This record gives sequence, C-alpha cells and structure tokens, in this order.
Amino acid sequence: QVQLVESGGGLVKPGDSLRLSCTAPGFTLDYYGIGWVRQVPGKEREGVLCISSRDEITYYTNSEKGRFTISRDNAKNTVYLQMNNLRPEDSAIYYCIATLYCGSAPNDSDYWGQGTQVTVSS
Repeated sequence: QVQLVESGGGLVKPGDSLRLSCTAPGFTLDYYGIGWVRQVPGKEREGVLCISSRDEITYYTNSEKGRFTISRDNAKNTVYLQMNNLRPEDSAIYYCIATLYCGSAPNDSDYWGQGTQVTVSS
C-alpha cells in the first residue's frame, strides 16, 4: 500500500503560521493528486486543498483562500501546505491523501497518511 507521511504540526497562537509537509518514501508523488484533509472530534472530515499531477489547484472550501497555499516540490518528492493567520477553528488533525482525481471529494478509496496535529490556542 502507498505510504504517506505528514509532518509540521504543532501548538501555535492565533495569527501564527505553520507549514505542513507530505512525502512518500516508497513511491513518486508526481503521478498523484495530493490533497490535505482535516478532522476534529464530532465533525465530518473536511477537504481543504488538493494539487493535481499537473499542478492544478482544487479548493474544497472557500474559507482558507488567502490564508492557505498548497505547493509541490518534485525534487524533494514533497507537497506542502502553508497555513497563515491561523485561527482556533483551524485546530484539527491534518491528513494528506493521494488520489487519482482532485476533482472528487476525499474518500476512503484514496491513500491516507497518519495525520499531524495542529492546535491553535491562546
């Protein structure tokens, strides 16, 4: 099965920034769409952003526009999620996924990482 590894989460204050990373030690990410999904207890999982193998960007929600940016570094086989001006409601476990189609909502047919915790609190 495809292995995905997230990193970069942590505890920050409102207004701070974080950069999450997603990489795959066992395969090349170039051929996949790579997305970011977040989930908190008691809520449905929420797709955030996805970047396709052609570097096309999909926004699953509108609230993160201007604050979150997704990018791909093929040389490092890594996809990043830059998160600026963080808010308490951004607190969640953030997962990266590998999918054939960014245009589809994240689902159980995609490959999922183990997640990284982001906590925004004063």
